[in-house]
Amino acid sequence: MSIQIVLGSKSDLKVAEKAIAVLKELGVNYKVSVASAHRTPELVDKLVSEADAEVFIAIAGLSAALPGVIAARTSRPVIGVPVSGALNLDAILSVVQMPPGIPVAAVGLDRGENAALLAAQILSLKDDRIADALEAYRRRLKDKVARDSEEVGA
Repeated sequence: MSIQIVLGSKSDLKVAEKAIAVLKELGVNYKVSVASAHRTPELVDKLVSEADAEVFIAIAGLSAALPGVIAARTSRPVIGVPVSGALNLDAILSVVQMPPGIPVAAVGLDRGENAALLAAQILSLKDDRIADALEAYRRRLKDKVARDSEEVGA
């Protein structure tokens, strides 16, 4: 089981690194590529058609068309991550306002880590090892909040 992360440009790498860190922590296989929906549409087509991934994470800013373009070419789940910049609302709306029949799951602006967690949750439906890793991840989050509360309340 694996995830294909596609960046609209190399400048989106900081957001992708958040997703990569989570996927590494969970032990989930992934691949990373750069392909522009507008500048290299044939590369996007090839990437999608040849990918063995079960889930795609598409990270893009500005017009953020990449998640929708990928979703138009596959029936596998696509998670869109809008990237912040000068036109934040444009990127967000491009990811969340997909036409009927071509859904893209959306996470918050620059939330690569949430995209990774959502992708892992999808894979965990068929992979108990990933499900266990997600449970352990959530326990660590819970424990951190408890420690933080103790520190603040001390």
